[in-house]
Amino acid sequence: MLSTLNSPDTWIALATLTAMEIVLGIDNIIFIAILVGRLPAAARERTRRIGIGIALGSRLALLFAISWIMGLTAPLFTVLGHAFTGRHLILLFGGLFLIAKASHEMYAKLEGGHAPDTDTHAGPTAAAPMAMLVQIAFVDIVFSLDSVITAVGMAEHLWVMVVAMVAAVGVMLLAARSIGDFVERHPSMKILALSFLLLIGVLLVAEGTGQHLSKGYVYFAMAFSVSIELLNMRYRRNQHPVHLHAGLDGARAEAALTEHGT
Repeated sequence: MLSTLNSPDTWIALATLTAMEIVLGIDNIIFIAILVGRLPAAARERTRRIGIGIALGSRLALLFAISWIMGLTAPLFTVLGHAFTGRHLILLFGGLFLIAKASHEMYAKLEGGHAPDTDTHAGPTAAAPMAMLVQIAFVDIVFSLDSVITAVGMAEHLWVMVVAMVAAVGVMLLAARSIGDFVERHPSMKILALSFLLLIGVLLVAEGTGQHLSKGYVYFAMAFSVSIELLNMRYRRNQHPVHLHAGLDGARAEAALTEHGT
């Protein structure tokens, strides 16, 4: 291990893999932010941290089970000429779950069918954190597959993979709360985040059925959409004082006309 520390290739691989793991963790952060946003405020931070801890645990467990991961590439059965492996099935069902979850959350958000992101009563919300942690754990396993496979393909040494994953999860811990709060404060960003989850679900289903799609296009589309929405938010914020000023001037003019009439 000491010899590898002196190799520039090792540090380049570590930096590149860490950056890649951070990018791959974005979908994880979005999913956790959406679920945690439905909890009472007092339970959000704790559930968020536990969810990210589960994400790290999933990645490290799969990483130390490399032989099992490689076994997931063995064909199990064939449908319409396509051989399905264990990895394909996990991605397929994980993608279907994300599509269903994102669609349900989007419908509830638009139609107002469920209460309460702000519900603080003990009844149904008491069991909600555990139910959401189960969902987070399931999706973490799906996301971890790509993360681990990427790590194995990019680095030769196990310690490099472990350090990169721990560093990436550390960044997730630092960013998750601010991202979650930002999404909760801006309804349009929450819809956009749900759209991302829907898109990622479609991508996973495609991967599960043997259609390889580059994630680079998806992440570029996500970054472009977010940048446009940020510009729209800034535009609306700049317009608000103008409308307010116009409204005050109109009210003053109306009051003046009324006084003059009397």
